[in-house]
Parts: sequence; structure tokens; C-alpha cells
Amino acid sequence: MTEQSNAQWQKRKEAAIARGQGNIAPVYIDRAENSEMWDVEGKRYIDFGTGIAVCSTGHSNAKVVAAVQDQLQRFSHTCVMVTPYDSAVMLAEKLNELAPGPTPKKSIFVTTGAEAVENCVKIARAYTGRRGVIAFNGGFHGRTLLAMGLTGKITPYKNLFGPFPGDIFHAPFPIDYHGVSLKDSLKALEMLFKVDIAPRDVAAIIVEPVQGEGGFYPASNEFMHALRQLCDEHGIVLIADEIQTGFARTGKFFCCDYSGVEPDLMTVAKGVAGGFPLAAVVGKADIMDAPLPGGLGGTYGGSPIGCAAALAVIDVIAEENLVARANEIGALFGKRLRELQARYTEVIGDVRADRGAMIAMELIKNGDSEQPDPDLTKAIITLAYQKGLVLLSCGSRGNVIRFLPALTIPEKHINEGLDVLADCLGELLP
Repeated sequence: MTEQSNAQWQKRKEAAIARGQGNIAPVYIDRAENSEMWDVEGKRYIDFGTGIAVCSTGHSNAKVVAAVQDQLQRFSHTCVMVTPYDSAVMLAEKLNELAPGPTPKKSIFVTTGAEAVENCVKIARAYTGRRGVIAFNGGFHGRTLLAMGLTGKITPYKNLFGPFPGDIFHAPFPIDYHGVSLKDSLKALEMLFKVDIAPRDVAAIIVEPVQGEGGFYPASNEFMHALRQLCDEHGIVLIADEIQTGFARTGKFFCCDYSGVEPDLMTVAKGVAGGFPLAAVVGKADIMDAPLPGGLGGTYGGSPIGCAAALAVIDVIAEENLVARANEIGALFGKRLRELQARYTEVIGDVRADRGAMIAMELIKNGDSEQPDPDLTKAIITLAYQKGLVLLSCGSRGNVIRFLPALTIPEKHINEGLDVLADCLGELLP
């Protein structure tokens, strides 16, 4: 444990790190294990965020730590594009096997989710010879320039950073709770084809099977099938952004498995490597091979440490049956959150807990879904940290609390954390 306090570290951080890379709470972690963390002052926290869906197999998972230690003893980096190594090949084989659909797959490795998204666009453009890309309102695809252009939210992600790349278009994402139907979304796509870009000029459509930063709204099976049909009709590449939804998080290994839709390309990151920087694009082999040799990659892409960690993560998911466990976690959260909703009917507008351990609670005013309550959301999260619970918000209106616990979290820690949430609501609401 370090000697300085959270407040002292926060002061040093504000002096040393640009304000654009902010932090939700002035809590500086000293150590973590599974679903618990301890800060530099020795205070304990239940973690319902897991570093934004990254440590799905728990903090400091023993099998992941052992795999990384073994790799470090051999070598830390050679560059997979110069002198590669077996772990990268084995991981690509695993991802190709696990990806949805029967079509033969290939993979590439990069370092971040945003890189994976940008490489999907590069691959789609190389394959189709087209330029346009369609994304959805509320979607989040990263903070690099092209990924920001695809992201469907201005503040804080796009504010001050334009102009963005051209030939990027947005359509409404169907959210029944907000009165946007599947029909509305598909009609908007038809209109976009009439007034903004012809379908023959569209290289790709990118979609999150559950919108992450947008508010944890799931894409219905009907919507995913409609997109697949639309892409097939016009020769458009369908990209599934599974960065937050992948690796058992939603109660399937990949969320696309709910619909049975096989995307052409898929991004993975976050939960892939238990906390080590790694991302990948997985897709149909003929599409993946469209770029020429040297057209894809990066110095740190496919880090041997990240690959070793990812292979261990896949083993842990299988050995501990974490796909099924994600659904059990979702059911536990759903039950407790709906009990709170019944108590605070004017405040908790919607509970979304039907996609495994990717769970959300939307806060409103006066029982009106059109009156979001971002102030209450912030207040709950702030108070929760003071009481030892790590929570995250999301949503284009800033009024959604999202729950992303480790898939290895004990039930007692789920209930302990939700008791803290209930206490926060009791203190903040009349």
C-alpha cells in the first residue's frame, strides 16, 4: 500500500495528466482480487464495473496470472509481424472457431477496440471497393478519428474534435422504450439510401448487438436479421461490434449467437485478455484476405503477453462455465433491481437484464421516459463510491447505471453491492 491518500494522488494526477483523460472517482486502487478492490487508503470496494467489462474472469485470476508470468519469463515482445509466436496462431484458431456462423474465418490482432473498428472499415473497403459506412445513433465505436466519426454521441466523445471523415452516415437505433421501432429504423435506412448515399456505394454497416455507451439497449433478433438481409441484398459488409458484448458477457459467448446472425466481420477487445491490452478482428476468410500483405497490423498488435492471457481467459470461461454463469448473474440482478423498481416506480423507468451480465437501470423523472434524470444518476454513483461500491453510468442522456460485474463474482458480493445501491436510493430519494 502506498503512503499517500486518494486526495493527494488526485492532486498529482490533475497536475500531470491532461484533463481530457478524466476519472469518475478520486479512488486510487492498490490491489484487487476477483470482485473486490482496495484503494491506497485500505478501503474495500465491490466492483460492478470490472474496468468497463474488461476483467470478466475477475481481478488477478490465478490462471491468467500464471499464463502471463510464464510468458514474461520467455519473452515480452518480438512483433507478430516480424518474428511471430505460437500463442498468436493458437489464439487466432480459437477465435475463428468460436466466432458465430459456419463460414471459414480468419483473424488479425491489434491493441485497442478502436483499432479493431478502424481495421474493420479498412477491410470492408478493400473487399467491396466502396467508401461509405453506416452506423447508428447512440452507438460507441472508439475515440480515434474514424471511430469517433462512427460513434453516435457528441458529448464527450466528439465535442471539439471535428471535422470527421466523410462518407459516414447514421440511422436511428430501434429502442422501443424510447418510441423508436424496428420499422422506424429500417425506414430511415431506406431514406438514407435515397437521399445521402446509394447502397452500391456503402462498404459496411456497423452495429453493436447491445449498445454499450449508448445505454445497454439490445438489438432485437428481428433487427439483426433485417440488417443481415439488407447487407446481403446490396453486397454490404455487416460488422458486429462485440467489443463490450463478447466473451460470455451477455450469456452467450458472442452476443450475435442470440440471433443466429453470422456477421461478416466482428470486433473483439475488453474481456478478451483479462485486463491485458489486446483486440482483434475476426471475420469471413475471403473478406479478411482482401487487404494486401502489410496493409493490416501494428507494432504491439497481438502482444505475446495479451495472447497468453487471452488463451487462459478462454480456458477459464469453459472450465468455470461462465457463459451460463452470466445468465445466472443477470437473473439475480434483474430480480433485485425490479424489486427496487417496484419501490421507486416514478424514478426507475426501465431495468434491462435479459442479456446475461450486461445489465442496466434507467433513471427518469415523474415516471416519464422522456424526462431523463442524469443528476440523480451522478448522485447515486458518487454516493456508491463513498459506500464502497464501484458503479458506471452510460446512455446518450446520461441517465443509465450499468452493471458489469465479473462473471466470477460470488453471490454474496452481488447482494452486498445491491444492498449498497438500495441504501443510496433510500438516502437520495424521499
